[in-house]
Amino acid sequence: VQKKINLLVFSVFSTAKKTPNKQQESHQVSNKSAVTRGLIQSNLKLLQSLMGPYGPLSVSYNGKTCILFKAKRLAIRYRNHTFIDLTERVFSPNTPVDTKGSICTKEKATLSLRFGDVEDLRGLVISAHVWAVHVTNCTAAGQNWFTLDSVHIHYNWTQEATFNASEVYAPATSSYHCQHVSSLHKYDTLLVPSSHTDTSANWHITFTDFQIQAFNVQSDKFASASDCATFLTPAILMGLVTSLILLLVLAYALHMVVHLKHIDRYEEHKATVYFPRSPEAELPDKNSL
Repeated sequence: VQKKINLLVFSVFSTAKKTPNKQQESHQVSNKSAVTRGLIQSNLKLLQSLMGPYGPLSVSYNGKTCILFKAKRLAIRYRNHTFIDLTERVFSPNTPVDTKGSICTKEKATLSLRFGDVEDLRGLVISAHVWAVHVTNCTAAGQNWFTLDSVHIHYNWTQEATFNASEVYAPATSSYHCQHVSSLHKYDTLLVPSSHTDTSANWHITFTDFQIQAFNVQSDKFASASDCATFLTPAILMGLVTSLILLLVLAYALHMVVHLKHIDRYEEHKATVYFPRSPEAELPDKNSL
């Protein structure tokens, strides 16, 4: 009986000793899987950075591609909170954004980006009115133009922020490109809050390396881009100022050369002046007689 008791105690202790080892093994396995997932994610991010930005987002309506949209970065911010980067949510082929609300007609194209819940925002939609692109009736150089009318941010189901974007325009046969389309002052504020009394004053939205085409899309490729770069860029202004300074220096140098030539001519004229002798000087000296 004593031997059986001793065997039972030994088996209990041996089982108790083995149990922590199994737990440690499970922890090690879970840690290894977490490390593996982290390595895979980091490798995917590295591969994405090497491959460059995502391709353009194409939107079809009635079986035909009618909108092309591309941006290197799309970020929004509410008040003093941190920026929320929505780039991957829009362009990643693994998690395509919902664009079912997009509509295209002959005179109007609307791109809807429906994100759902993003962090503290519920029902976030940069949708129907965000990329509301209207063809204007005016013509210039024999061609129609389109203009980005307004951008809307819908959030928390009932809240809305509206930005006017009338400065964004291009020929209807071209695409529009701009390095920054933003509500921030440092980027020329192409997106202007519609009113300081609504929530749009609390929002900031920025598109980096922005390009869009809503009409005459051929072969799912952008047409030649009409860039937003103005004539008086900082580089051009610096060049104009430098050219003006050089012209002033050159004008001053020419003025000095002409002045020196005038002095030389005056000196030559002065050296050849004839001074007639007085009659007294021509009379003979009395002492000589």
